[in-house]
Amino acid sequence: MGSTFFSLHYHIVFSTKERRPLIRAEWRPRLHSYLGGIISGMNGVAEIVGGVEDHVHLLASLRPVHRIADVLRDLKKDSTNWVKENCEQRFSWQEGYAAFTVSPSATDAVRDYIASQETHHRKNSFVDELKELLAKAGVEYEEKYLL
Repeated sequence: MGSTFFSLHYHIVFSTKERRPLIRAEWRPRLHSYLGGIISGMNGVAEIVGGVEDHVHLLASLRPVHRIADVLRDLKKDSTNWVKENCEQRFSWQEGYAAFTVSPSATDAVRDYIASQETHHRKNSFVDELKELLAKAGVEYEEKYLL
């Protein structure tokens, strides 16, 4: 084959440290835009970025050369610096993250899910949401790492 073809979509979720509600509504859209810009700067595509006061979701198309751990390290580091400089000096992200591959046929559903985060979290906590996402993906976990 003379070229490389790929379709690599990831649903990425991570929270503020100790899930503190630090992502204020006034600057949340700018943070989401900034996160998307970081992905673009890595030659990826942020298809949608959303979330609420204590966590974010991204649907990102990445290239085969990307290592998800490196992407998340840089995404968190760069965005933490931006938030501290522009919005909230006490800000930091939780150490871990969740990342799920998404088939092309499911990207619209994930995009809709991320777009409806505000409504979704009127009824569901982040921990309950994460448990549901992990179960749906068949990922085993220890409860202590969710608290």
